Amino acid sequence: MTSQLIRNIAFDLGGVVIALSYEQAVKRFEEIGLSDARKHLDAFCQQGIFGDLEKGVITPEEFRTEISRLVGRELSHDECRYAWHGYVEAVPQRNLQMLLRLRQLGYKVCLLSNTNPYMMQWAMSNEFDGNGHSIEYYFDHLYLSYQCKQMKPSPEIFRMMLEGQQSTPEETLFIDDGQKNIEAAKALGIQTLFPKNNEDWTEPLAKLLGID
Repeated sequence: MTSQLIRNIAFDLGGVVIALSYEQAVKRFEEIGLSDARKHLDAFCQQGIFGDLEKGVITPEEFRTEISRLVGRELSHDECRYAWHGYVEAVPQRNLQMLLRLRQLGYKVCLLSNTNPYMMQWAMSNEFDGNGHSIEYYFDHLYLSYQCKQMKPSPEIFRMMLEGQQSTPEETLFIDDGQKNIEAAKALGIQTLFPKNNEDWTEPLAKLLGID
């Protein structure tokens, strides 16, 4: 890997920037009445109405209507948001500090995430980091599946990110904990870093970039 070429760094959200809890998400969706939540939820790429929400095919209101039908009672927007927020285990400060450091060093830093408006309602608020900042404070740009109308590992969302960042694949590093997403990026010639879910990637990244 030619680290001296890297100018643009794209990060996944869940499991990389924030610590993810699949089990907590399942528990919260069960709490609001979705007894077979485990069948509906995925740690990396959602399916069904969950995937439709993350792909921007349906609105949050349409999702609320559909999941209310599955549950058998009218759910509120806040209940849906509460359940989705179950995916958030923690927001490690070391990750946020590294994002700021990268930007100070002149790297382009962006988010490339399969996510949805319920999650981003929290992330875009000043509750995100516990210090009064939203997620936008840490990134130059956000490439979100429901806005791009594409989900990883689709090559289209990677191409949109490259075009938006005005970067070539060779000078881009993509960090994700999903193997299919990493493989999709590699197929486009993008450099990759593949930490395990919730693993500390800050030290390997600093070593790779030579910024220890």
